[in-house]
Amino acid sequence: MKVRIKFTKTGSLRFIGHLDVMRYFQKAFRRSKVDIAYSKGFSPHQLISFAAPLGIGLTSEGEYLDAEFLKVQDTKTMIETINKAMVEEIQVLDFRLLSEDADNAMSSVAAADYLVDFREGYYLPEEFLGYMKEFLNQEEIRILKKSKKSEQVVDIRPFIYEMEEKENKIFLKVSTGSVDNLKPNLVMEAFSHFLSKEYNEFAFTYHRVETYMRKEDGTLVPLIEAGRVIEEPVLVDLELTKEDETDSNS
Repeated sequence: MKVRIKFTKTGSLRFIGHLDVMRYFQKAFRRSKVDIAYSKGFSPHQLISFAAPLGIGLTSEGEYLDAEFLKVQDTKTMIETINKAMVEEIQVLDFRLLSEDADNAMSSVAAADYLVDFREGYYLPEEFLGYMKEFLNQEEIRILKKSKKSEQVVDIRPFIYEMEEKENKIFLKVSTGSVDNLKPNLVMEAFSHFLSKEYNEFAFTYHRVETYMRKEDGTLVPLIEAGRVIEEPVLVDLELTKEDETDSNS
């Protein structure tokens, strides 16, 4: 059965990369003795896939992974069981059962929320907070976007869905995913240029609040909404699974 797990990544663990997070969960699942499913073959591995990986140095309370299990308890019990094997900086927030035809988390990602805070010693919040509306009123917001393979000037305005002040910080909702992925630091670089300020990559901190998928009607909903809360234990019918494998091999 497929499940979707929502988790945090905070504190000093913001400095570990995506592969380290994946290995961490693999070990945590083994320590917690949950019945996670493994692939077949000579080198079995846990069936886990992550949604949009978080960049180094960012914190989050809206991270997601999908995994396959052979048996699960109710949602509350699964959260408590896994968290006993975790450190405080990475904690499971939700655990839900997915339908068999649900799209995986990685392919479902469409947007994400971020809170941008100001580090002391660089800029004052008031130098930015009063100018967001003017910044968004531009027809185009062009900025040099760099990747491992290329550099190109792109218009990022269509990919900034919301930008407003929240508790003396900047709240951003931006396009996220494999196609139109906009990182929050690129928005702040463009915003700095708009204000005729020299952009300093260390002047801001970024915290991901939520990650979204897009429904058929175009509305954005948190990735966790694709699953349902588990109210009682669920066990995979292993005999049926074996029959399915036999049919597919024949």
